[in-house]
Amino acid sequence: MNTPELNIPLEPATRAAFPFTALVGQPQLQRALQLAAIDPGIGGVLISGPRGTAKSTAARALAALLPGAPFVTLPLAASLEQLVGTLNVEDVLRDGRVRLAPGLLARAHGGVLYVDEVNLLPDALVDALLDAAASGVNTVERDGISRQHAARFVLVGTMNPEEGELRPQLLDRFGLSLVLANPVDAAQRSAILRARLDFDENPEAMGAQHAEQQRALSAALVAAREALPRLSWSDEVLQHAAAWAMEAGVDGMRADLVMLRAARALAALEGRGEVTPADVDAVAELALAHRRPEGNPAQPPSVGSPAQQAPQNSERPQEQPSAASVPQGDWGALPAQPEGTTKVHAIAGWPPKKA
Repeated sequence: MNTPELNIPLEPATRAAFPFTALVGQPQLQRALQLAAIDPGIGGVLISGPRGTAKSTAARALAALLPGAPFVTLPLAASLEQLVGTLNVEDVLRDGRVRLAPGLLARAHGGVLYVDEVNLLPDALVDALLDAAASGVNTVERDGISRQHAARFVLVGTMNPEEGELRPQLLDRFGLSLVLANPVDAAQRSAILRARLDFDENPEAMGAQHAEQQRALSAALVAAREALPRLSWSDEVLQHAAAWAMEAGVDGMRADLVMLRAARALAALEGRGEVTPADVDAVAELALAHRRPEGNPAQPPSVGSPAQQAPQNSERPQEQPSAASVPQGDWGALPAQPEGTTKVHAIAGWPPKKA
């Protein structure tokens, strides 16, 4: 018995991304994502917080800023081969060539790789993910044969601490981190609701409303990426970052390196020709929050340290580059953003324990 065919026309499904510049009350989240987009070598961003705090929305919005950039989601049930790819060594017997079947890391090259509930992933997948995010290279091995390919992407991992924690060794390998909190101000909560309702009602209209800001921010990010090789760190800046890391009591040198790369990305975004101690101060907690030993509170370097000897009122332009001040290209300037509910997890370990 033949099953009759149902000729039902299917409408293509489209999913518009919420405009990055329309996010309300999340300035630290926006800053962290922009810095990671400018320099993916920072090692990605880990965002912790309760449900409904715009974690996945912000990640998708970032990808929409990068023209042609893929947005790839890593499923929790993915295998290691699905993530890194595999080698078909059987082809050697037929034609003497080893063929690479690319995985999700290859698909994410040049875009954003999003991992929801990263704390629930097997450690082997997190290791491979963080290796590629920091190095920009993915290595595929099988039966003693290995191949490499470029895997330069912005890693965004999110987690709800109530559902489990990441081991400290894995936390340390994320470049930047922050904790989001539910809004406690009624006016700000209303603004968030209005923005969400407007987007759900007419995403095209909201996209058009923010199109100019989106283009400006996109261009600013591209200009900042191009400027990175021209920026270097003075001895004063190196000492300032080292003082922050020592005061925080972190292990190893990864925190220092992340602070320096993030400070350089911030200077590039703001269109300046040098990295200053003030840039380090602006990104320090994003780099230190998840690395600080439990019980070591957040505080600036001690009086008398090299960091304190540096001028504390280093001037840094507060306004972001405008669309007219940067080349109109692939990526744009950050508009003024309201104070938000984002708070850096600066006290006693990571992530916060259950009540």
